[in-house]
Amino acid sequence: MAENKPPKVTIAAIADLAGVSVPTVSRVVNGRSDVALATRERVEELLTRHGYRRRASAGRAGSGLLDLVFNDLDSPWAVEIIRGVEDVAHAAGIGTVVSAIHRRTASAKQWLDGVRSRATEGVIFVTSMVEPPLQAELRRLNIPVVLVDADGIPQQDAPTIGATNWAGGLTATEYLIRLGHRRIGLITGLPQLMCSRARMDGYRAALEAAGLPVDDALIHQGDFYHESGYAGGTRLLGLPDPPTAIFASCDQMALGVYEAVRRAGLRVGADVSVVGFDDLPEVRWSSPPLTTVRQPLAEMGMLAARTVLRLARGEHVESLRVELATELVVRDSAQPPRA
Repeated sequence: MAENKPPKVTIAAIADLAGVSVPTVSRVVNGRSDVALATRERVEELLTRHGYRRRASAGRAGSGLLDLVFNDLDSPWAVEIIRGVEDVAHAAGIGTVVSAIHRRTASAKQWLDGVRSRATEGVIFVTSMVEPPLQAELRRLNIPVVLVDADGIPQQDAPTIGATNWAGGLTATEYLIRLGHRRIGLITGLPQLMCSRARMDGYRAALEAAGLPVDDALIHQGDFYHESGYAGGTRLLGLPDPPTAIFASCDQMALGVYEAVRRAGLRVGADVSVVGFDDLPEVRWSSPPLTTVRQPLAEMGMLAARTVLRLARGEHVESLRVELATELVVRDSAQPPRA
């Protein structure tokens, strides 16, 4: 028996219910700003209530803009992702709008108002979490979304771009073990982030595979900023039996460990080996240059931009989860332990 589907709601039907013209509803649907606030809110409420969805993006006139959204912009790795997105956007002849929503409701609402007014081609979120109301509104506006380094499984069917964080944590720890280290400290990122958990799991897996114990006293929770790397390094080096090497889950924390080592009257590499994660441009100029796991941040931005533009053209995306490979970059901060 044929399935009975509800009738498809039309712009004309919404216009009739709202008591406005069809062009007015069309302007609301396409995110135009030349509609009175009260009228726009009434039309949007009816669109949501009746489950109206715009036609595929391939058929709409775009604004020539991509939105790139971060929680915050105070991290150097954000610059690398922006660089990758900008490369693709420039080649496509479109602009990039970079925003930070700071996890605040008012900030997110202000950003969403801007998205409606400029009818963006698509949105790239580089955030740990996209709130469900924000997701729902972007779906209603039929704006394609791609997530970079999302926290866990996204609550919408949006492609996510990440890196092989588990393999990176494994590789960093295995390298220190091959150098001869047996007490290896770890400074993690925020525990609610999938990348933090994956890097720590890789660290644990390497120790277990080598027959070494996982000592919780050697694990310090950080937050991906220099200060937590310094605090973690200070605590680990102050243990009765301190580690001979420390793996920091990001380069910023690794540089914080550098300062903790210096203040302890020790030398990075010669006395305490340090490995980071990210391969930010500045770490090759640190003293000594930092051994780290390269996370392809610019490439992640490029892939996210290419993916969201494909979605904007109405093209199919084969996989909703893509992880780009990490690799160990060996420099001078990790050496065999002193006898």
